[in-house]
Amino acid sequence: MTALSLAGIALISLLAQWLAWALRVPAILFLLLTGLLLGPVTGVLNPDLLLGDLLFPLVSLSVAVILFEGALTLHLAELKGIGKVVRNLCSIGMLTSFAVIGAASYFLLGLDWRVAMVLGAVLVVTGPTVVAPMLNVIRPVKEIDKILRWEGIVIDPIGALFAVLIFEAVLLGSQEEMVTHTLWALAKTVGIGSFIGVAAGWITTLIIRKDWLPVSLHKFGVLALVLATFTLSDWLSHESGLLAVTVFGIWLANQDGLDLEEVLTFKEDLAVILISSLFILLAARLDLAQLWQLGPMVLVLLCVVQFVARPLCILVSTHNSSLPWRAKALLSWIAPRGIVAAAVSASFAISLSEAGIPDAGKLVPLVFAVIISTVVLQSLTSAPLAGLLGMRQPTPNTWLLIGANSVARAIGKALADQGVPVYLSDPAWEHCKLARMSNLPCYFGNPQSEHAELHLPLTSISTVLALSPNRHNNALGVLHFSHQFGEDKIYSLRSSDVHGKANRESATFRARQVLFGSDVNFARLSGLLARGGQIKATRLSETFDWVAYQAANPGAIPLFIMDARQHTQVVTGSVAPVPGELIIALQPPKENVAKTEASPGKD
Repeated sequence: MTALSLAGIALISLLAQWLAWALRVPAILFLLLTGLLLGPVTGVLNPDLLLGDLLFPLVSLSVAVILFEGALTLHLAELKGIGKVVRNLCSIGMLTSFAVIGAASYFLLGLDWRVAMVLGAVLVVTGPTVVAPMLNVIRPVKEIDKILRWEGIVIDPIGALFAVLIFEAVLLGSQEEMVTHTLWALAKTVGIGSFIGVAAGWITTLIIRKDWLPVSLHKFGVLALVLATFTLSDWLSHESGLLAVTVFGIWLANQDGLDLEEVLTFKEDLAVILISSLFILLAARLDLAQLWQLGPMVLVLLCVVQFVARPLCILVSTHNSSLPWRAKALLSWIAPRGIVAAAVSASFAISLSEAGIPDAGKLVPLVFAVIISTVVLQSLTSAPLAGLLGMRQPTPNTWLLIGANSVARAIGKALADQGVPVYLSDPAWEHCKLARMSNLPCYFGNPQSEHAELHLPLTSISTVLALSPNRHNNALGVLHFSHQFGEDKIYSLRSSDVHGKANRESATFRARQVLFGSDVNFARLSGLLARGGQIKATRLSETFDWVAYQAANPGAIPLFIMDARQHTQVVTGSVAPVPGELIIALQPPKENVAKTEASPGKD
């Protein structure tokens, strides 16, 4: 029966994730609602009976992996370039939210002061997994989009670390009568957690750089070290494990020249699995009766979180900034709570209950109430509010090019020269470096990754061109972005029929392999450019029409047609441009043209 229940949770979590993907909303919403339906509402799922004594260790280890994965994205060097507002949001703004929510929980709900402090600390974290999907729908102006994305990225590990420190201080303070003993115990816990985290990071860095572990075992090895770090630190000093794994992740993320792309991808996938299952289990354990007992004051707390804490956080964080009041108003509205808050609160609640602290059982229901209310309310209202304030981006017009190779760079440069905004993406650093040297913005990595969702300007993307020589990369890009932007906005270079049949390409990918005509592929474009071919733009006129252009440019491959209104059309087959339109075409090298004219019978 246990195996059947676990399999059912896996299938249901997959369905919840699929619904979130299909409806383009944060997955946490469906996961929580599913858990509530299976647990408190129907009583079908009882996690305590299902897992017994394994429940708390599984929750603790899952939270450790989630915090480690979040910490892996925190590059300290990037903090210098995120702007004063984001730094304030993750420092004085975070402290402001903590103080307001903690005080409201204590005075309005009458919670034990220790639980109120932990609740305030947990709810300072927004998190990129709920912010990014929401921003993709809202499409706020670039400055607001950047602030909210970076806040989610940075406050994820910093806020979690802050919550861990507050929790440890509260727990130790409840066990000791003397302030000096409490401070000493806190210093000991922080010291051990930090030391173990740094030591684990140093050892892992050494193992990877010295090639003591084969590449095929890097992902499993890092996971094993994360679990060992958490348990060792917790054994040496109770409740220091979460701090240790957070420091561990930050250490690895800030090591120069350490290739962690595969590890980060694996941790992202693992985090999705853990989050999906963990949230259903946690939501199923909620005691809704405790929320009802608090009465209407819960609604008052929700209003404080939405209408007092966040606006005050923005007010102090944007003091003396150049942001207009409309931008501040929108920032004051958008702050959905998410994964870290729910996962950490569940782990904290169990420890607080074991310590005999009153009201510990109310922590998780209150956190989940805030999560559901902020995600639902802000998902439904943020886009209309942004439009009302005039803070939405205009119609997306940026072209995303999958690939920064020689072909993609040449095409990107040709589009940029005609005023079309482009953004390239490539997992090869050398290609990205060459693109940036040509003043073409380029994302280093796979554009369909979770990391790319946080760093690519997806809210301004209108068209995607898959220009990689790797058919697999093109297929992944087409399938990923077809759902987000619509199939009619996605184009790919053609792969060979042999490869397509051998690998049973999807119907969507086959249908979108239409770039530049049926006889054009990457090898042909690359070869022409390597032999001196150039991409040139030519304006047609009454005296120099399409027929005259073809006669003057034999062998030219039309790529794009731009009309008088600067609307750019991708060439996918035969074309018949009219006078006034601009032809962007790859013109073969002159020696090739000469050979073709001399030998008209040859291909």
